[in-house]
Amino acid sequence: MRQGTEPFKPVIEYEGITLGSKLDSGYWAVITLIILAALPHPPSQASPVSTDLIVIEELAQLALDCVHQEYPNHLSHTLQSDADVRPPRELTPAFYGCYDWHSSVHGHWLLARLARLYPHRDFAAKAHAALAQSLSRENLLAESAYIEGKGRRSFERPYGIAWLLQLAAELDASTAPEAKRWRDNIRPLEAALVARLTSWLPNLTYPVRSGTHSQTAFALGLTLDWARSTNDTAVEAFITERIETLYQTDVDCPISYEPSGADFLSPCLAEADLMRRVLGPAAFATWLDNFLTIPTDAEWLAPALVSDRSDPHLVHLDGLNLSRAWMLEGIASGLPETDSRISVIQNTALLHRLAGLDGVSSDYYEGGHWLGSFATYLVTQRGLAE
Repeated sequence: MRQGTEPFKPVIEYEGITLGSKLDSGYWAVITLIILAALPHPPSQASPVSTDLIVIEELAQLALDCVHQEYPNHLSHTLQSDADVRPPRELTPAFYGCYDWHSSVHGHWLLARLARLYPHRDFAAKAHAALAQSLSRENLLAESAYIEGKGRRSFERPYGIAWLLQLAAELDASTAPEAKRWRDNIRPLEAALVARLTSWLPNLTYPVRSGTHSQTAFALGLTLDWARSTNDTAVEAFITERIETLYQTDVDCPISYEPSGADFLSPCLAEADLMRRVLGPAAFATWLDNFLTIPTDAEWLAPALVSDRSDPHLVHLDGLNLSRAWMLEGIASGLPETDSRISVIQNTALLHRLAGLDGVSSDYYEGGHWLGSFATYLVTQRGLAE
């Protein structure tokens, strides 16, 4: 994969929108033109992009390769005694693979989502077999017991919890007969983690504005989407109130400070993508006026450069490019259709899409165990209304 050390420079015009990157190889030109050919109308329409642009089977295979790979493993595990010294497959028997708990959870989400959207693809049967192995009643009850253990009050809060809710929502949406069984099996864990999240949020005086797992804006967005897709109106109302209380009065987000060296989420864009979920187009446009300065006739926000994809923290920046892309698409979708910022936002989203997808591979487990989930979230447009 091309590492790249120079800023991206738009070079391709399409429907009045400048697209592309510094094309120092034919790869970028080809992938850009494939994307353009697949778009039924200009990107400013925020229309679904054909996921045949990239090999869906390869994304599924990334998850299939890791959901039951126990080692290497990075445990977030509080020990109370020698009895707590146990291998990952015994501690969390459903979600022990993919290096860490949250990556295992969203690896299972990837399989559930792609199997639902593409039930006739070759990988779908393998995905269902992997889900059946993991999402047994016994395994998920053990997961529930684990999170209730002493010293685990903040376990995977909020990032891993939000992804578990996304997995539950995906199972909820599936019409596959076996998915109903997995959906029922995951309900106790889902309920326990919702209770964990909703008991914490009233005590959260300030949002967490990091670019990694602790960030609250991203997790609240995933949680709100789960509540809406599963028709949990009580949690939806609660999360909406928390979002408005924590973020409604924010102004002047310093996006020029981004990214930090290990970010995989943008603090500024994640917040804007969150607020478009709770504000109507006109109100969101006004809020965005005060929150971010977005040019209407100039380049804005170059993709992050990834210097070493074998480094587990530096490779986070590939994830940043992917998440920025879907957040920008979300922001554009929340604005009035006549908003003059949309074309720049969509152009910037496409540049980040290209840069992010270039980093998704199995070459290094440091990125391969999780970037497939971010790519799937992006190309299947999970963050947009379904």
